[in-house]
Amino acid sequence: MNLEQESNVCKEEVYNELFRTHSKNLHDFLYYKFGSANNPGDIVQEAFYRLWKKCRDILPEKAKSFLFTAANNKMLNEIAKRKTALDYEKTPTKSHDSETPEYIFEEHEYMEKLKEALNNLTEDQRVTFMLNRVEGKKHQEIADMLGISRKAVEKRIYTSLKILRKKLGDKIG
Repeated sequence: MNLEQESNVCKEEVYNELFRTHSKNLHDFLYYKFGSANNPGDIVQEAFYRLWKKCRDILPEKAKSFLFTAANNKMLNEIAKRKTALDYEKTPTKSHDSETPEYIFEEHEYMEKLKEALNNLTEDQRVTFMLNRVEGKKHQEIADMLGISRKAVEKRIYTSLKILRKKLGDKIG
């Protein structure tokens, strides 16, 4: 079947052919890039579900690109969410004699506010911000990973910082 001749991904035979053609390659791409612990099979299913939901808007010749972009972005978002949670779980509670109970309480309160503020960012802002600030990725690296311009990365990080500063004061940098 020549998918370029078909114009509608919503046709069951076109969709099934896309699945047969791309699902294994998409799974392998996610597996090799992110590992098996990140459930690449689930992300593949999610990407094909998103394709089905948007089948009227996606041309068959653009479906592969859509699937790989959707799966990659979903995986990055899942990793960023998990990493944020793990970072806060791993943050050791300092028990120095010089720290008063009030200081410890304020630190805990701040961390809760930070977690809430990060969750209030859009998914794009949070992923971009976390890739930059937590994983130390450079703007161009993030742009290449997400398939966006460097200026878009800079704007997302700037906007994220602005939102976080508004919620947390100037304690974020």
